Amino acid sequence: MLALLSKQSGGPETLVLESVAEPNVGPGEVLLAVQACGVNYPDGLIIEDRYQFKPERPFAPGSEVSGIVEVVGEGVSFLKVGDRVIGSCGWGGMAEKLALSADRCIPMPDAMPFDEAAAFVMTYGTSYHALKDRAGLKAGETLLVLGAAGGVGLAAVELGKAMGAKVIAAASSDEKAALAKQHGADESVVYAPGPFDRDGVKALAEQFKVACGPNGADVIYDPVGGDYSEAALRTIAWEGRFLVVGFPAGIPKLPLNLPLLKSCQIVGVFWGAFARRDPKANAANLRELLDLYANGKIRPVISERVPLARAGEAIAALSARKALGKIVVTMDGAGAA
Repeated sequence: MLALLSKQSGGPETLVLESVAEPNVGPGEVLLAVQACGVNYPDGLIIEDRYQFKPERPFAPGSEVSGIVEVVGEGVSFLKVGDRVIGSCGWGGMAEKLALSADRCIPMPDAMPFDEAAAFVMTYGTSYHALKDRAGLKAGETLLVLGAAGGVGLAAVELGKAMGAKVIAAASSDEKAALAKQHGADESVVYAPGPFDRDGVKALAEQFKVACGPNGADVIYDPVGGDYSEAALRTIAWEGRFLVVGFPAGIPKLPLNLPLLKSCQIVGVFWGAFARRDPKANAANLRELLDLYANGKIRPVISERVPLARAGEAIAALSARKALGKIVVTMDGAGAA
């Protein structure tokens, strides 16, 4: 089988496509014929040894896949050969086949195509855990979403609307802002590329304040970081919740007088750890998300589908914040239901 391997620490250009042996299937595992693999920001971190996990090399990046069960290991009873599933793997997904613990697989809805299935769990799982579990977003509240045209950002926009919030989408171009509004955002803010000096941070904060209204944002969803974080925090409402999701623009240094003055919370969001620590709650969230999908309330936006040989280019585009929505790596025949 073919796999795109990280054999040394480095950027996407260091990845190599090689033929390797099929993985063995142990007790409690299944072998998936991978049909599609979603590309996510951690894929760029993990190959540079900058992620929370550092797998032994060689390994394939790719943390979420859709595929067809080819082999069922001993002790697996709820899956059978031929089942279509979504798998959460952490790494290993950019390969034609993958051995995965069965409890990290969920059955795909009959009407869901493989490409959408591979773009579903991480973005919507992260954003739903953030908005529902960490922020307790309520109908009628104002939600400010930074990076609103990226994978998790668009998911937060759609989920915020589904949960009854007023959604303000902030993005770095008119094209990205328009995409967020197509997917439910009530208002949009187009911000200039950072970094910013002190006056620039205050000017951006003023943009956010105008869009959010005099009371500010009850919940701020920040998957961007950098200087954008302080500007957004200056916009927060009394007793608001600031969700720390990611840092492609850098890890921010926030002045802690701001949480004091607004009596607000700064809340970390680590969906992967939540899913491992509380699998029952995560499974319940995923069922609710699949219901929202079935009812047409949410649907992954896939801007590009690339073959396995070009997956490194996809990781590079995502790391450079050039992607709209999701990029998906497809194997032969993937993308169709």
